[in-house]
Amino acid sequence: MVQQFTQMLRTHTWEQLDTWLEKVRDSQIRELQGFVAGVEQDKKAAKAGLTLPQSNGMIEGKVNKLKLVKRMGYGRTSFPLLRQRILHALWRRGQR
Repeated sequence: MVQQFTQMLRTHTWEQLDTWLEKVRDSQIRELQGFVAGVEQDKKAAKAGLTLPQSNGMIEGKVNKLKLVKRMGYGRTSFPLLRQRILHALWRRGQR
């Protein structure tokens, strides 16, 4: 089931989404039921994710890195040092 969904993501084929959701619902796989419920709630966003070429992965990665740097310095650094560490982390990541 997961491999089928991954294939839909890779090939941008949203036409198979309804069939896949029905299969997962019928399978009673508990781990996937919550995922299916979320997809059902916002089907328009799921369709957009399967069809549009745009992705916010790069932005999510930067936000994740900033949160990590912030957590590492929590309670140990002053604001100027935290600012310097964040700028360094962003600059270094941008160089790759």
